[in-house]
Parts: sequence; C-alpha cells; structure tokens
Amino acid sequence: MARALELHNYVGHLIRRAEQVHTALWFRHVSRDITSQQFAVLNALRQEPGVDQRTLAHHTSLDRSTINQMVRRLTDQGYLSQVRDEEDRRRTLLCLTNEGAELLDSLIPAAKDVNEQLLESLTDNERTLATDILRKIASMDDKPLDGTA
Repeated sequence: MARALELHNYVGHLIRRAEQVHTALWFRHVSRDITSQQFAVLNALRQEPGVDQRTLAHHTSLDRSTINQMVRRLTDQGYLSQVRDEEDRRRTLLCLTNEGAELLDSLIPAAKDVNEQLLESLTDNERTLATDILRKIASMDDKPLDGTA
C-alpha cells in the first residue's frame, strides 16, 4: 500500500492552493463581476485588437468552449465587439468596445496590486525565480509531454 503524500510538498496541491489564494485576492480587491480569466481576455485584446477567437484562446491559454462562453458573455455585456473579417468572411474579429477599454483601465491597477500581494513575501531573487518556474510549468502544454516532436 502506498503511503499518503505530504501535501505541503506536493506541487499540484500547492498550485491549487496558490490559485485559491489568487482567486480570493482577486474577488476581494479587483472585481466580483469580472474573473481573472475574463480580465486576461480583455487584456489580450488591448495588446492585439482585431484577432479571431482561436488566436485569442491561444494568447490566453483558454480552451475553445471557455473562450466561446467568455466572448459571448463579454459581448453581451458590451465590453467586446465582433466584426466579420473582410478578407475572410468566415472569421470574426474581436475588439474592445469603449466600455471594455474603460473597464480594463479600471481593473489594471488593482490587478497589479494583487500580483504584488502574491509576491510580497518573497525577496527580489525569489520573485524572479518563482515567476520563471511558474512560466516554465505553465508552458509544459506548449510541447508534447511524451518527448516527441
């Protein structure tokens, strides 16, 4: 019989707990209405307006069904606009509306503060290391996990 894991040393558990802390801070300090994933969508469209839904999903690391629901909800709320691509009528291009841009502008300072709160107990070197490690873990699904190309 296998021994139980020491959860305080189990990376998956720690990542889940860190996400719980982030979600609680987000809800408390940034928005009760806009999730951090919706914020990522708005922010990605600020960085690259006029992308299609597939590209937006890639930029935000969200799956197709999730991005579809978010785009629909944010469009219904008046934060995104959708227009047909004149060069390829099958594609729909997404942009922030004025309301979406104003909302994003109002959320960015608090989102920066939450990021700072998450890192405040770390030294500068630990902050860089923690961010680098999380970025490396998060990019694991960018390449095959079995080592094949």
